[in-house]
Amino acid sequence: MANDKLPEVWLRGPLTHIPALLQPIAHALLQAREELNDLMSGFPDELLGEKVAGMASPGFHLQHLTGVLDRLFTYARGEALTEKQLNYLSAEGKPTTKIYIVTELVNAFNIQVDLSLKQLSETNEATLTDFRGVGRAQLPSTVIGLYTHSAEHTMRHLGQLIVTIGVLRERR
Repeated sequence: MANDKLPEVWLRGPLTHIPALLQPIAHALLQAREELNDLMSGFPDELLGEKVAGMASPGFHLQHLTGVLDRLFTYARGEALTEKQLNYLSAEGKPTTKIYIVTELVNAFNIQVDLSLKQLSETNEATLTDFRGVGRAQLPSTVIGLYTHSAEHTMRHLGQLIVTIGVLRERR
């Protein structure tokens, strides 16, 4: 390619360790990771809490991207959320005395993507339509429903993060 950039992940071919029906989910998560790492490179820590037009801050999106993958993949395994996961959820984007560092938040997302890919690689395709209850109300989903939602939800928040970061960088 003229610009020496790789094609999007889904155009690079199948991932040998991921079941065929789960390739689109893995491709989306890897694409999100690449874009997020590039986007956040050099972003100042002090702007993590900044909001644009009252919308969510970059820090919230980074925390949420990690947390939602963890939660959805937990449900896909047929497990309930732990107290630690529930505490993480309630703290996402909330004011705190903790000082967040961009590289730490990005690294946490990268680790969560790795864990998600490992789980995808170990998923038996015969279980994809198995029922999985979501939340305390055990709302109905399936293994593939949770995996698919994890990919689309990740890309949705990445898109919001791209716009927010773009505006914040323009302001500087």
